[in-house]
Amino acid sequence: MSVRRADSLGGRAAIVGIGATEFSKDSGRSELKLAVEAVRAALDDAGLTPADVDGLVTFTMDTSPEITVAQAAGMGELSFFSRIHYGGGAACATVQQAALAVASGVADVVVCYRAFNERSGRRFGSGVQHREPTAEGTALGWNLPFGLLTPASWVAMAAQRYLHTYNLTPEAFGHVAVTDRRHAARNPAAYFYEKPITLADHAASRWIVEPLRLLDCCQETDGGQAIVVTGAERARDLPRPPAVIVAAAQGAGRAQEQMTSFYRDGLTGLPEMDLVARQLWRTSGLAPADIDVGILYDHFTPFVLMQLEEFGFCGPGEAADFVADDALPLNTHGGQLGEAYLHGMNGIAEAVRQIRGTSVNQIPGAARTLVTAGTGVPTSGLILGTDDG
Repeated sequence: MSVRRADSLGGRAAIVGIGATEFSKDSGRSELKLAVEAVRAALDDAGLTPADVDGLVTFTMDTSPEITVAQAAGMGELSFFSRIHYGGGAACATVQQAALAVASGVADVVVCYRAFNERSGRRFGSGVQHREPTAEGTALGWNLPFGLLTPASWVAMAAQRYLHTYNLTPEAFGHVAVTDRRHAARNPAAYFYEKPITLADHAASRWIVEPLRLLDCCQETDGGQAIVVTGAERARDLPRPPAVIVAAAQGAGRAQEQMTSFYRDGLTGLPEMDLVARQLWRTSGLAPADIDVGILYDHFTPFVLMQLEEFGFCGPGEAADFVADDALPLNTHGGQLGEAYLHGMNGIAEAVRQIRGTSVNQIPGAARTLVTAGTGVPTSGLILGTDDG
């Protein structure tokens, strides 16, 4: 997809299988085993076997290489294997890569996966402990010495500016947390099943880095999630209703850094997500009013509000009221705050369930879902639709 023109990928590939492990705080098994369990579950869901797979895509941060997963899952020859960088920003881009491979004939069946012991193993929320010198890491050198050591601290800078600019209080962020937890409370797969919260609960939760409270921050989760992508024609012959990839995009904005893009003209938006939004709308021919469900990456609540504004669902500074009014069904699985933190891959699975009509919080008639990947970093997004939508 070009920043300047629509691409021709839309409608040529579809998601036909989703599979996951349980979401926990201590899986008790290796990350490779989690990956293989999720991949096999996704293939079973698709009505396919490991022998059908000829492509794999994962994250650069994943510890289970494609060839190792292929061997452990019983796959044969691979004609395509790829990895996407920038942490959670990679989620939707894994599906884009798979769709590109399928549409170009490089592969027939591609599985995207992500698996980690992010709670019982290395916890991302603990911040930067050690980093080998890289050109990419230079930007962090301007922030770490001053105490900006964790993802929460990096996001807090933008969150504080957002509140100041629009004359809001931290309660604005609470609407996202309450919405996510309301949906998680009805989702048996969610860690916070049957545990909704109120705005008062949000306000009473402890500070992490002002203006972010505990309930503004996503979970740390052990688990795996996999997604199966194949061509649109083949998808129609498989057991599950396909979730057609209507549009897919990646975006890295000007002056982009990994969560520390503090030298841009402003801190109240997400230029990389604006770029993704422009591409998705242009290629799909759709507009915000055409979206039935939004699955927006929610590692921190302020960036959900900014995403809604970048996509044009509401004006700058208006997203808190937009969420409070339930103007768009949002994160119906409970999000990463309520269900699990799987670097956004579980959000893609929920978008597929909405298209299939099988979500535990099903939106009647859902025909088009918007999914986004990690924010504050180079990122990606998808629009999924029904086969006739």
